[in-house]
Amino acid sequence: MKKLFLVFFLFFSMHTFAYAELKIGFVKVDQILKDAPQAAESNKKLESEFKVRTEKLKKEISDLNKEEKDFQKNSITMNDSDKEKKQKKLQNLRIDIQRTERELREDIDLRRREEITKLQNKVTKVIETLAERDKFDLILYTGVAYAGDKVDITPLILKELAVIK
Repeated sequence: MKKLFLVFFLFFSMHTFAYAELKIGFVKVDQILKDAPQAAESNKKLESEFKVRTEKLKKEISDLNKEEKDFQKNSITMNDSDKEKKQKKLQNLRIDIQRTERELREDIDLRRREEITKLQNKVTKVIETLAERDKFDLILYTGVAYAGDKVDITPLILKELAVIK
């Protein structure tokens, strides 16, 4: 029994000693995607890229709203056939605007994913460089239930990203 206890004690003490020498870091990816200079830059880029289409859509919505208000005002004096034509026209405009809005949203989402992928690639390169330079044994960034401030290297990653822009 004493031998078994001694074996367990030696095993756990060596096991603990081995882990004591590990250098571990943790990266908060969501914070990097929010605070990295490249994230702000890509948001501005996307905003300017889609500004014309967004403004055009806003104008179309505004025009439709005006036409609908006019129709409500004038529908009392309109004959049935004119009313029906105007309603069909307004319905077709609504459908066109919804389609345009959906296409714009899809295009923006696609471009945003492309920009996020570029940023993620940069973050991965920075993490690899930092790991080699500062001799980290392990850096985690997803699937972690808890990581204390001592192992949080997110500020280091953000600092490196600011340099490479």
